[in-house]
Amino acid sequence: MFESISRKFQLKFKDREAAGNILAEILKDRLKKEKLEQRIVVLGVPRGGVVTANSVARKLSNADNASVDFDIIIPRKLTDMDNKEQAIGAVMEDGTTYLDDELVSLLQITPEYLEKEKAGQIQEIIRRTVLYSTYKPINQYEHLKDKTVILVDDGAATGATLIVAARWLRMRHTPKRLIIAVPVAPKDTVKLLEQESDAVDVVASPSSIFRSVEQFYHEFEQIPDDGVMEILRTRNILT
Repeated sequence: MFESISRKFQLKFKDREAAGNILAEILKDRLKKEKLEQRIVVLGVPRGGVVTANSVARKLSNADNASVDFDIIIPRKLTDMDNKEQAIGAVMEDGTTYLDDELVSLLQITPEYLEKEKAGQIQEIIRRTVLYSTYKPINQYEHLKDKTVILVDDGAATGATLIVAARWLRMRHTPKRLIIAVPVAPKDTVKLLEQESDAVDVVASPSSIFRSVEQFYHEFEQIPDDGVMEILRTRNILT
């Protein structure tokens, strides 16, 4: 339905929270159809994806018989040295790495630059982990085994951070089922994400009009660390 609408005009979400509410309705249908209502963990990707994931988790928690936990997972994008908006891959804190080998070759990215970029992004992951742990220990994922994990971001352009997070989760923590859920991602990216998960749920998946995730939102302001911490603080009080 959403795809046919977006062919006539560009679908735009009000904000990340509204996008999460719509995404949650799609997920509800999948969870009910596949009888996955129990033992669910929603993982949000900071920073903006945490807002969307929080909305998804709250909506799913209100569903019948749903037991939904919420957590954060912190991958970081690796970027081209000449264009910091261009993702060439992504990395996790332990060094688990995904690279777009074709793009790395095309841009002539050197091994020296890659190692420096990885080290810098790992340091940023550590910084965020320490900061966010004020309200919730991060990277304590032993509770994921044998559960349905829903990996959520506010959108995916290349999908690099979601790919590395999905590979890391499957390699380290073996969830029973891994679903990647985003409000918007181009068709080629959805195909990549399908290779890394058991299922992908997306509200809008344009093929030719995609320039950035931001273009599909009316409000898409940058989320500061304080915004992530406030969500964690609020959820900690609720639980």
